Amino acid sequence: MTIFIIGYPSDIGGANTELWHTVKLWRRFGLDVALIPTWQADVAWRRRLETIGCRTIECNPDALEDVPDLAGSTVVAMCNTKFLAVAGRFRRLRCRVVWLGCMNWLFPEERLHYRQFGPFARHVFQSRFQHDQLVPQLRRYGYLDRQGRIIRGALDAEEIPFQPLPHAQEEVFVVGRISRADPDKFSPTLWNTYRRIPHPIRARVLGWESDVQARLGPPPPWAECLPPGAQAVAPFLNTLHALAPGRAAAVENWPRVGLEAMAAGVPLVVEAKGGWLEMVRHGETGYLCKTEDQIAYYGARLAYDEPHRLQLARQARRLLVSELADPRAIWLQWRELFKELEEKRD
Repeated sequence: MTIFIIGYPSDIGGANTELWHTVKLWRRFGLDVALIPTWQADVAWRRRLETIGCRTIECNPDALEDVPDLAGSTVVAMCNTKFLAVAGRFRRLRCRVVWLGCMNWLFPEERLHYRQFGPFARHVFQSRFQHDQLVPQLRRYGYLDRQGRIIRGALDAEEIPFQPLPHAQEEVFVVGRISRADPDKFSPTLWNTYRRIPHPIRARVLGWESDVQARLGPPPPWAECLPPGAQAVAPFLNTLHALAPGRAAAVENWPRVGLEAMAAGVPLVVEAKGGWLEMVRHGETGYLCKTEDQIAYYGARLAYDEPHRLQLARQARRLLVSELADPRAIWLQWRELFKELEEKRD
């Protein structure tokens, strides 16, 4: 059985990163994977995919009918609006479509597609929170419970070295955040939140652009703000003592940056809502906060108690590997889904 991925990995964006880790997981367990970029393949990523045994099939939407074995196959797309724009073509080819969205709401292109074709063969949710947000919206288009699965996002923890940055109490404490350069991902009071931490601090932000600055204002002198892709995630995380995204308008579904921070040994100080509630065990693997004062309080605790900070980091890494991103558990869920769809075809 060949699984077709519609889309391609990249270095920026949670969904594009997750796509790589998911494909890598499938290949680890022997699944045949072919990728159809939408609609051009990055040369470097093509080589990287070839090293794990994946095929890349370059074509444009008008030539999908000519792709060998695509008709009637299982295809998977992850949060890809370019795919949604032509999803009807795959339905007409009798493809069994698995859609994995990363948001807690439906794209306009999704709604348009569902009005014409109904829900996809399977919908994959990354968290219980996302499931509960999306299912009521999907029911309006005929969605049935059997069409949904909750499967956590894959992460190969070996790609991110566990290297907690040491911190002495008299040293500056480095807090940071990573996200797309989407203003809704940022708290308008981020700098004020960091200022409340009663310890000398420095801030590092990855994912900063003019639209974000228009909302937050110019960075203070003690903050270093980098544009998306200016530094790879793992080395960026290795410069932080804690990850504290702040309180934002956007509610996180299953925040990939949280998994990456847990892998790297960077304790999380995050909002007590959305997917964070399913990812973080308060006081054991990080902190869940309801107010800016709580973010400041727990940030200070990490700054003043190095043994405790390192204990949280170790416990978070263990939880990640044994439960949150256990590769075999995630693979078994995907295998069951693919088996159901294959039996449906028979």
